Amino acid sequence: QVQLVESGGGLVQTGGSLRLSCAASGRTFSSFVMAWFRQAPGKEREFVARISWGGSSTYYTDSVKGRFAISRDNAKNTVYLQLNSLKAEDTAVYYCAADPNWGSRVSYDVWGQGTQVTVSS
Repeated sequence: QVQLVESGGGLVQTGGSLRLSCAASGRTFSSFVMAWFRQAPGKEREFVARISWGGSSTYYTDSVKGRFAISRDNAKNTVYLQLNSLKAEDTAVYYCAADPNWGSRVSYDVWGQGTQVTVSS
């Protein structure tokens, strides 16, 4: 099993940038598809991005395409989410998740505790 710990959240102004990190324990990190989700106050958790086992494939929700970038470093057991051109509506708790499978219908088995991103206007 893998355990996930997110970091890098904070308060940023509209148009600013942040880089979130998610560190995974265990030696099987490369066997997991990694994803980022977010949950805004009063809203359901939503998918943001995912990256394949080796990092060659990525997928984003439409609202973040061109602004966010997911990447991973399997040697460091870490997945990243670069957030650029931030908007107020990006304010949420961001979670990373892991699952052995790729696809839009995957129910991720492992979750981190979340990191807060607040975008002020």
